[in-house]
Amino acid sequence: MNIPIHGISISQTPEAIHVRSASPLNVLSSAIVGGGFRRASHILNAFVDKDYNSTNPKADLRSLARHSGVEGPFVGLLTAVYLRKARLAFFEDGDLSVGALITAGVGNAASAGITQPYRPQVGTINIILLLDANLTRSAMLNAFITATEAKTAIIQSRNICSPDGDLATGTSTDTITVATTGKGKLQNYAGSVTVLGWLIARAVRQALSESLDAT
Repeated sequence: MNIPIHGISISQTPEAIHVRSASPLNVLSSAIVGGGFRRASHILNAFVDKDYNSTNPKADLRSLARHSGVEGPFVGLLTAVYLRKARLAFFEDGDLSVGALITAGVGNAASAGITQPYRPQVGTINIILLLDANLTRSAMLNAFITATEAKTAIIQSRNICSPDGDLATGTSTDTITVATTGKGKLQNYAGSVTVLGWLIARAVRQALSESLDAT
């Protein structure tokens, strides 16, 4: 799996997808390990069995990171989606480049504000955005919103519903990771009608659709 952003590589095994960067990336993530704002050179999306029920998933991810040769801060995600279903979409416009790397399962679909709190089931959407761009922190949050809007649009276009039959907005365990190289002109916004937001939304729509269709 290749992405045409200088210094970033993606490797994939049945156990994990590993994004590496030669230089630390500026990251905002909702991941179980490495969440929040940070600098990191590694992002791991690790496969777990559908019956996975660890009492310490953070320790499991740190162990995987060590075995993968990761040193220093990293972002760690878990998914029960077979990693062969991962899809990457890439778009660019001028000096802005956006890649969306997504694994998608919807067995845990939920409708925000309608689905009652419950123990999450198997099925999650992990979105990793790789941006060859320089974003302010507020623009990174903007990118989160834009990616979420695109995700929900695809889910609802497919009439995916929660177990109670309500039109889903996502799953209850979705994550988003925004990772930027910090290169180029400072981007203050990443809403859906900015060039950057348009690229993000297109990439998320394509990669999510392809991952959902994968077998």
